[in-house]
Amino acid sequence: HFMSVVVILQPQFFPWIGVFEQIKLADHYVHYDDVQFPQGRSFTSRVQIKGPNGVQWLTAPVKKGSQLDIKDVLLDHEQNWKAKHIRTLENNYAKSPFKDDMLEIVHSVFNEEHETISSLNISAIEKIAAYFDINTHFHTSSDLDVGSESTEKLLRICEKLDACEYITGHGAKNYISYEMFEKKHIKLHYMDYKKLPYPQDHGEFTPYVSILDLIANCGKDGKSYIQSHATYWKDVI
Repeated sequence: HFMSVVVILQPQFFPWIGVFEQIKLADHYVHYDDVQFPQGRSFTSRVQIKGPNGVQWLTAPVKKGSQLDIKDVLLDHEQNWKAKHIRTLENNYAKSPFKDDMLEIVHSVFNEEHETISSLNISAIEKIAAYFDINTHFHTSSDLDVGSESTEKLLRICEKLDACEYITGHGAKNYISYEMFEKKHIKLHYMDYKKLPYPQDHGEFTPYVSILDLIANCGKDGKSYIQSHATYWKDVI
């Protein structure tokens, strides 16, 4: 009976390297798609990239309904945002050695018929993990169908996947219940992001840009920079 490491994260738009560090540490990675779409600006539909003029945002326009789950938030295809994103990426990474690899991934995601931001994000994340040969098992929380809310929902997902360890980001400190996890003999770990500098153009290094930046600059060798670890909560708090 194999006990596994589980990570549960809301699907983000071509996210930063930290998300892929969590994927790499996980046996099971769960796209947390049946929770409410974050209010205000979030990484669910936008991300930073880097170019000659510094850092800028790529934003996928969505049709916001009130209190929709992420899986139900529709992309706004009336705007020609995909072509704009491609142009921006082509311009910003014109001189990057592996820009073709990066653009190929973006094209392959954009060429699919995605109705929702969630399905687009999930496709992109899984394609990028495959590009780096990260062989994690992917799930979506709506398919796992555990009901309930907040910490209890996370816990039920962990139980369903036979978790012995659950890895989360530091944002969880505000709401997570350690007791609930301890009771179920699941060790809660916090990410310890190394933010390793890799060869990156245009001024001072920033780790907080899209993973597309790593791919454009380093290609498949970028995997060697995806190497942060997680620390048991008792050693963090």
